[in-house]
Amino acid sequence: MSDQSLAQPHPDVTDSRRPLLQKVLLFCGIGYGVTYIVANDVIAARMFDGYSRLDQAISELSGTQALSRPFLTAMLPAFTLLVLGFGVGVWRAAGPSRALRATGTALIAHGLMFPVWLLFPMTSRDQLATSGGGVNDIGHMVLSVLSLTLILTQMGTSAAALGRPFRYFSVAMAATLLVAGGYTASTAPATAAGDATRWMGLIERIMYGSWLLWMAALAVVLLRRRGDEPPGKHMIRVSPRSDGAER
Repeated sequence: MSDQSLAQPHPDVTDSRRPLLQKVLLFCGIGYGVTYIVANDVIAARMFDGYSRLDQAISELSGTQALSRPFLTAMLPAFTLLVLGFGVGVWRAAGPSRALRATGTALIAHGLMFPVWLLFPMTSRDQLATSGGGVNDIGHMVLSVLSLTLILTQMGTSAAALGRPFRYFSVAMAATLLVAGGYTASTAPATAAGDATRWMGLIERIMYGSWLLWMAALAVVLLRRRGDEPPGKHMIRVSPRSDGAER
């Protein structure tokens, strides 16, 4: 055996690492949803005395005076890395599909935007009622619009790249996002006044949950797809007959 052959990694070893890395990156899309729900609705909500998951906004958990804000701030790097990892995984799995690469790019852009939320927390509800909001609340609303735009871009481009079932699913999730988002936006005046916002928390969770569910579904679709299979297509294998002709 030559020295050169010893220095070069075995092709089988290199090839086995690539699918493993790809799977880990795609699993980040599922991991983000699970981590986000546990961090916000299980841990942070218990740290916020009197918080209502049914009637209060998710952003209140990281509001300016929320006791749960330091915990969610500490969780932000994990959230960011999971979304970035999933975006890279989608981009790597895209192959020749420009639409799916656009999905991965939009996910990466979304993940890069996460740390900016630290600069624009929502003013806590009690403080809004007494002294009003500030520049941070304007920035919070701008980031919300940008996030919605990126999510719709992700859903739209992936719907164009993958098969009909996933296309219908993406359209349904986008419609859920828009309807629930419209209701949530309509509660902004009541939130600013410190008034009750009945069912707003539940509907906002349905809105954000549609994105988490879409990410999990996209991860599953890409994980189940063979590496040589183009997006949205099923490979047709041609088996040679014994006489040399093709079936």
